[in-house]
Formats: sequence, structure tokens, C-alpha cells
Amino acid sequence: MSGFFEEAKRRKVYRVAAAYVVVAGGAIQLASAVFPAWELPSWALRLVIIILLIGFPISLILAWALEVTPEGIRATPPTPSAPRRRRNVIALVAVGVIVSAAAGSFLLPRASARKIDKSIAVLPFENFSDDKENAFFADGIQDDILTNLAKIGDLKVISRTSVMSYRGKEKNVREIGQALGVSTILEGSVRKAGNRVRVNVQLINALNDEHIWAEDYDRDLTDVFAIQTDLAQKIAHELQAKLSPTEKAQMTRKPTENGEAYLAFVQAHTLHMQMEDLEKLKQAEQLYERALQMDPNFALAAADFSRLESWIYHTYDPTPPRREKSRALAERALKLQPDCPECHLALGFSLYYGDRDYENALKEFAIAQKGLPNEAEVFLAIGAIQRRQGKWKESTANLEKAVTLSPNDTWPLQNLAFNFQMQRDFDTANRLIDRGLKLKDSMGLWSIKAQTEVLEKGTFAIAERGLKLISASTMPESEKAHMITEIAQAWLWQRKYAEAIRDAEAVKDDALGKDLGALCGKYAVIGIAKKMLKDEAGAREALLTARRYAETYLNEAPNDATRHAKLSHLLAFLGEKDAAIAEAKRATEILPESVDAFEGPAMTQTLAEVYAIVGEQEKAIDLLDGLLSRPSNITVAVLKVVPIWDSLRDNPRFIELLKKHGGPA
Repeated sequence: MSGFFEEAKRRKVYRVAAAYVVVAGGAIQLASAVFPAWELPSWALRLVIIILLIGFPISLILAWALEVTPEGIRATPPTPSAPRRRRNVIALVAVGVIVSAAAGSFLLPRASARKIDKSIAVLPFENFSDDKENAFFADGIQDDILTNLAKIGDLKVISRTSVMSYRGKEKNVREIGQALGVSTILEGSVRKAGNRVRVNVQLINALNDEHIWAEDYDRDLTDVFAIQTDLAQKIAHELQAKLSPTEKAQMTRKPTENGEAYLAFVQAHTLHMQMEDLEKLKQAEQLYERALQMDPNFALAAADFSRLESWIYHTYDPTPPRREKSRALAERALKLQPDCPECHLALGFSLYYGDRDYENALKEFAIAQKGLPNEAEVFLAIGAIQRRQGKWKESTANLEKAVTLSPNDTWPLQNLAFNFQMQRDFDTANRLIDRGLKLKDSMGLWSIKAQTEVLEKGTFAIAERGLKLISASTMPESEKAHMITEIAQAWLWQRKYAEAIRDAEAVKDDALGKDLGALCGKYAVIGIAKKMLKDEAGAREALLTARRYAETYLNEAPNDATRHAKLSHLLAFLGEKDAAIAEAKRATEILPESVDAFEGPAMTQTLAEVYAIVGEQEKAIDLLDGLLSRPSNITVAVLKVVPIWDSLRDNPRFIELLKKHGGPA
């Protein structure tokens, strides 16, 4: 072997090996830094390392065989002993392979590990306070940490809605990580006593259930924001997430200096999450008001309050004062903090829900998205607007992103299912609804599934099962009363008029409270069912009662297309042809398909229904032909079974329409 090393030295193999290691090491370091910045796949770095490792023994062989001279590259003069030369070459190759293998065993795992999965879920914090009413405060700490993390564009952060289902349950970190699609989990606890707060948190690797680190904070209440900022920065560092200067500034900004205002805000925010409970939303309103009274410069409270008002306007109370309040709060928030992404989000919802100003709403959402890259609600809002613009592909992509960021939330799934339902892709719609039902056995989801069955097949099996479950349920009487009015409507579609009358009349007016829409719906069902049973006197009495409620309901929000549509149906069944057509046309003018490709078709459908009821068959068929040619909730199956289209059954054009869009009539 001494002869081998002497020969290697003579042939300058050592120099080549040292130079190769230096150059290759520099190349690997450069690739490690540059490839992630270019967002190249992790295998690209591994490929570079493999090529360099393979090149090492090759470079040794070339150094052994060749030498550089002033006259150029030439073969190295041989040693006298050929057999020995062959043994030396074999030894040289063996050394090169061994060194390359050793280096590979060290470098390749490190290269694979460099591509860290930068994803996290922040589970609900446990409340260890003696006062159990402080549970909302623990939620506030969790939510603020989550919000700070969600502002980091280099991270994937799961939404609050999707993690809240794990509250109070035994935690299997691996299963949670797999269900949410994240590599790390943050869990913690909060104890508040007077003005002192103790927060304990631990970051866990969801892939192997190993603790990465734990922190324990014992601070004054006024320092709670510093805790949240410190945690977010430590997590970002651990996951090797890059923080931009803007993200750092947003993270370190205190939302308020007033501790009492903050407590009111986090309690309001928790109630605000109960989107389908109007009473809790009203409580949230009062708490937002209180927070702003204690700190008039609390921009985040004004922004959240604005979003709440926009939601109530959109869902429950589409009145001008509500819309104006939403806009005023959003503008106030932006004036206080112009670079606040939550404030732009609030203005976006005010423009979207309040004014249907989609273009300007999208501009505000785009600004919000830059500051809130992990906020599922932003993608949901953008997707919802895009489908109203008829951009179904783009809408679906954004709704799918919302589902990814909030995988345990049924609301994005419902919205995505609506997209496929409108486009008559019922298989995909059903898969999404079934996925939602595995998360939550919701009446709303069952209602959508029943509707999908009717649209696709014209059958009512799911609807009938749902009706029995609701009738036998122990839900609160007022909630049950609202559901029963919907049940009665479903009986109408199935031509079970006696059952419709029975269930509608069983609902006491007092149980519906001041819900004019529900009261109108109750008497409309009774009137239509009695008309179908040829009870003209009973039908007229009920329809006139429904009309009075509908007119009062419309007067509260004269620019609400759905309220005009509701009144148009009643006028048509009362035989007031011209008034009915005028109301239905007014609905299509307020919400035309050219402005709203999602809800607009429903207004066109209402006009077609009114035409069918009052005897304008050709006009009804013209509209139906168009609706069947584009995304809408009109299908051949519906036209075949729903009683409102009975008057068209013998019309030759209607029969041809069914054949054109769905085979034999």
C-alpha cells in the first residue's frame, strides 16, 4: 500500500481530490441556498449531490490516468510493473467509491431534510383558570397566535374552524396531523388570575409525535400580545419560514393597549363564529360596541364588527341601515390602520354583500390575501364572487384552496358542492356532501343532499328520511317550527298536499316569532296545497294572508330580489297575472344573470314559473331552454316531477325541450 500512496502522490491524485471536495462542497452549499429560493423540488438538490458523488471516483481515475503539461493533457507515464498498476487502479476506484458512499450517507439525508413541511395547526387551548367563564380568553389567545402565523406566507396554517372540533377530546397528534394535512401541531393551556396570565405551549412533530420544544410564559395581561408575537416568531424559525419585513411589522403590532377592550373583543369574536345563530350574533354586536367604546382606536374590533354587520345584512336583515353601518365601520377601521389586511377584508365584504360591487370587492380581497395568505375565508369569498361572475373554473380552484386550509369545516365544502351542483356534476357534489356529513351530521348538509337527489333523479328518498328525522327530533321548538315549514314545502314537490297542509298548520305563528319570511312561507304552502286540492276558498284565504306578510317583508328591504320573487309567486296563484309578471321581472332586474351567474338563474327560474302559472307557456319554455343550457338549478328531472310545470306537460315544445336536454320525455 505504501507504493500505492506514493504513486497517488506522484500522479497528483491528492491535489485533485482536495480541489474536487472544495468545489463540490461549495456547489452543494450554493444549491442548498438557491434551490429553495427558486422553489425547485427537493429532488433537484439530491440529484446534484448524487452527480457530484458519482463524479468523485471518476475524477480520481482521470487524475491517475492523465496529467496536465505545458504541451496539453497527456497520459501519465506508467510505472514499470503493469500488474501492480492494475492493482493500484482497483484500489483507487475502491477508495473513491468508499469516500463517495460515506459522503452520500451523510449529505443525502440532510438534503432530504432541508425541504421542511412548513405546515401547522394550532389546537384549542385548554382553560385552566378558576373562573370557567375565561374559556373565551383561552380561545382568544389561541386565535391570536393562529392569526399571527396565518400572516406568514411561507407557512400553511389550518383555520380556526377546522381545529375547534378537537376541543376537549383526547388528542392523537399523528391522526390529527394526517386529518389536517400538517407536519406540526401547537397545543397549549391558559390560566388567568386577575391581571396575571400563564400560558404553556408545546410544539409537536405530528409525523412521529415527538416534542420539538415547550415554552412557559407568566406575564401581566397587558403583555399577552408579546407572548403571541414571540411564539409566532419561534414557530416560524423552527419551521424555517421566511418572514418579510411587512409580516414582522404586522406580527409585532398591538391591536389595543386596553386590556378590557381586548377581553370584550375576544369574547365577541368567539360568538361571531356562530354564524348560524342570530341570537349569539346579536350578543357579539353588543360586545364589539363595548370594545370600541373602551378603545375608539381599536381598528381590528371595528373591522370584525363590520364583517359581522355585513353577514347579518346578507343572511338575515338586508336593510339599508345595516348596510350603511357595515360600510362605516370598515372605513373607520381602514382610516385607523390603512395597512391592516383584516380591515381590507372587512371593506371587501361590505362591497360584496352590501353593494354587489364585485370588482372593487375583489380588489380589497386581493389586498387582504397578501396579508392573510392562510385565511380560508379570503379564498372562499374570492371563489364565491368568481362564480357570480360566471368564472366557474377559477371559482372552484379558490374554493378548493379554502377547503385545504379549513379541511374540517363544512362551510367551504358546501360552497364547493354548490359549484358542482349548479354545473350538474352530481357525482362530485355528492362526494363533497358525504365528506361533510362525516365531519358533522348537519340538517343543512342533508337538505343539500336531498336537493341534489331531486335535481339529478327526480326522486325524494333522502328528503323523506330527513323529514322523518326532523319530525322526531328534540331540537328547540322555534328552530323546529322553521324546519317544518321547509318540510311542508318539500311535501308540495312530492304532490302530497294533505301532508303539506297538516304540517304547515301544525306550526304555530308564535313559534315563528317575527320571521316574516317564514310566516309567509307557511301560509303560501297552505294556500298552494289547497289550490291543488281544488279548495279555492281556503286557498285564497291562505294566499292573501301570505301576501300580506310578503308585502311587509318586501317593504323592509325593497331591493331584495328574493322577496320580490316570493311575492310574484303569490300574486300568480291569486290570478293577478300582470302584477305577478311585474314582480318577477323586477327580481330579474335587481339580480340579472349578467350580474350574478350564481343567484341570477333562480330569478330567471321564478319568472319562468310565474309564466307557467299564469298561462304564458311559450315564454316559460323559452326561459327554461336557456336555463338548461347553462349552470342553474333547473334539470330535466325537476321539470318532469315538480307540479308547478304540470301546465306545460302537453305542450309539444316542452316535450321537445325534455328530449333535447335529457332524452325521452
